[in-house]
Amino acid sequence: MATQTSQVASRYAVSLLDMAGDAGSVEQVEKDLHALASMIAASDDLQKLIKNPLFNRTQHQRAILAVAEKSGFNDLTRRFLGVLAGNRRLGIISGVIQAFGNELARRRGIVSARVQSAFVLSPAQTDALQKALSDKMGQNVTLNVEVDKSLLGGMVVTVGSVMIDHSVKRKLERLKRAMESRSAA
Repeated sequence: MATQTSQVASRYAVSLLDMAGDAGSVEQVEKDLHALASMIAASDDLQKLIKNPLFNRTQHQRAILAVAEKSGFNDLTRRFLGVLAGNRRLGIISGVIQAFGNELARRRGIVSARVQSAFVLSPAQTDALQKALSDKMGQNVTLNVEVDKSLLGGMVVTVGSVMIDHSVKRKLERLKRAMESRSAA
């Protein structure tokens, strides 16, 4: 079910991106979607509206169009949100926003990497890691860095389906398994 929902969200996102490209308004739509994502994250009422199946399609359309109008969203963004609400798909808007960003990054030749580090990286370390990954991938790589103290030391870098785990935690786990297998033999 979740995969089907993400596929539907992806189709809507690609359609919106294609229309925005044709209209020359990709940056404005991108800005609108970022603003909407922030509003959704900050407002429990907006989250409830989006997720509540008891609202009918007209109520959903009126509410989301009022938010879009008040926020000064681009006409294409407003019409898209109206279609989404009219198709009873407002509940997947967060997935659409994420898929839109992913597809836009792909089209711009940008790859996103998730970096989990046992400590806060300095700006110089972040820049060096970003440059090294960009060189290795042959594409511009953006980093999403987070601190995970349970790693004890080192870092875990995930780019797409590739994971590079150079954490102390993982090395200790491998050592423990090796010691256990030798003692069992």
